[in-house]
Amino acid sequence: MARIQSIRGMNDILPTETPLWQYLEGRIRDVLSRYAYSEIRFPIVEHTELFKRSIGEVTDIVEKEMYTFEDRNGDSLTLRPEGTASCARACDQNGLLHNQIQRLWYTGPMFRHERPQKGRLRQFHQVGVETFGMTGPDIDAELILLSARLWRELGISEALTLELNSIGNAESRANYRQALVNYLSGFKDDLDEDSLRRLGTNPLRVLDTKDPKTRGILLAAPVLADYLDEVSRTHFQGLCARLDAAGIPYKLNPQLVRGLDYYGLTVFEWTTDKLGAQGTVCAGGRYDGLVEQLGGKATPAVGFAMGIERLCLLLETLAVVPEMPALADVFIVSVGEGAEIAALTIAEQLRTALPSARVLINCGGGSFKSQFKKADKSGAAVAIVLGEDELAKGQAAVKSLRGTQSEQQLVALADLPDYIGKHFFNTV
Repeated sequence: MARIQSIRGMNDILPTETPLWQYLEGRIRDVLSRYAYSEIRFPIVEHTELFKRSIGEVTDIVEKEMYTFEDRNGDSLTLRPEGTASCARACDQNGLLHNQIQRLWYTGPMFRHERPQKGRLRQFHQVGVETFGMTGPDIDAELILLSARLWRELGISEALTLELNSIGNAESRANYRQALVNYLSGFKDDLDEDSLRRLGTNPLRVLDTKDPKTRGILLAAPVLADYLDEVSRTHFQGLCARLDAAGIPYKLNPQLVRGLDYYGLTVFEWTTDKLGAQGTVCAGGRYDGLVEQLGGKATPAVGFAMGIERLCLLLETLAVVPEMPALADVFIVSVGEGAEIAALTIAEQLRTALPSARVLINCGGGSFKSQFKKADKSGAAVAIVLGEDELAKGQAAVKSLRGTQSEQQLVALADLPDYIGKHFFNTV
């Protein structure tokens, strides 16, 4: 019988990998907590219309990449390809936006049917940060400062560049769109197939092309910054002034538009040249029209998302991964049925007395020698050794596995929690 394999592009995260994920997620949670952001959780599956209406039907995500299916009621459902639309829907549906300010974050898997490659999977994981109810450039700046602080604390700031642009309001984009179409229409024979199609449906997406020839044509194209209205220009200048005051370097990128239709005004990306083609590790911007687009009341909003897989890959590439903790602190070796039974009780007593201690008990039998090999492999600092002889005397042998003390010490079973705590966990 053939083995059942995982779906291509939907990878297992193995025990050797999860410590790095836990470290990264822990640092992210810590930074978000220090900025007083609250966690929100929402479903993995949404009505397909949510993403068509928010992301835009003429986008790669909606046209090619969404996992969409009909359920038994005939409703069209989609595995979420991104989190912003779901977050906006959840906030509006649950009354979190009426005359309120929200600073929120979430984490979890997203799904896009792309060609799997390093740093780009069909099931990938993101942390998203979304804010609602604030109109000024100060909250845009706060989000960028938050992300910059995270990079510093992870030790990856030097490998990341902040790219920044304003795509203005709807009227600015409409005026620019016409100028861009007029320019690109003179190169129809030279545009790649996707760009040619987008020219008639969503021409700003042409700026997002990866085709080298089309990118060359765009070098002389009209620039969106020249078509910004005064409000958009003032907002962007306010953001840049705040970043300058905070000492955050950035690169103005007039071709940065982001791949989702709900963006307006500020757009930004944190990019790196250390990961090859998959250079964007964090991206976001303003989407003041999204909630209204989904049927709610007009609500100013701005946010960003970062890819966990790419950040893990960047940490590994830059060799700034901290030493991961050992599997256990205390390993209990036991030989003989009576000793095995007693070991379970002793392990529970240690977990109660020393809540920070990770206690691993040998299960499945084995000789003293084989169990000590397991104890050493676990990384535990100390082994508690129980045999029938020790048990008959109401004692256990305690052996340091990492320090200079190599001789076993016999300790009364009743005294084990105090002894282990005092000598290995610095408890009084």
